[in-house]
Amino acid sequence: MDSTRDTCFSSIYKSDHPWLERRLQNGLRNREDAEDVAGETFTQLLCLPALEQLNEPRAMLITIARRITWRLWRRRELEQAWLEMLRLQPEPLEPSAEERVQTLQSLQALDTALDGLSSKARMAFLYSQLDGMTHVEIAARLKVSPTMVRKYIVQALRRCCEVLGV
Repeated sequence: MDSTRDTCFSSIYKSDHPWLERRLQNGLRNREDAEDVAGETFTQLLCLPALEQLNEPRAMLITIARRITWRLWRRRELEQAWLEMLRLQPEPLEPSAEERVQTLQSLQALDTALDGLSSKARMAFLYSQLDGMTHVEIAARLKVSPTMVRKYIVQALRRCCEVLGV
């Protein structure tokens, strides 16, 4: 990093970090989460290519923080759904702690792979893979054509292959 970039980042960090953390704490109602999201937000801000040309740093900080918060909530919902499913399983079928971690990591990798797709593309893929629904059933549920369902599923499969390096 050059000194102009360092100076710019330091200035934004000093003036806006406390402001962002307070704002996040009010929204998240949890100091630790607010600190984590603020830290990740500034890490991502630091990676911006034209940091010195940023006219509205607070607007950019809020935009980045919202994305990170949204991902945090999605991950927690996914974990809660998984834990609820586990709770409903009979004890002999309950997976080991290692299997739970592996499954959660797989679900998070799938969530990351599908991030950026439209909600209909994500839903079509999940209905197909997890619920075993046919393209016609998915089309009726999403109010699109079966051809569109096929395209959505192909988009999702391509994203999974990209993320997994297949």
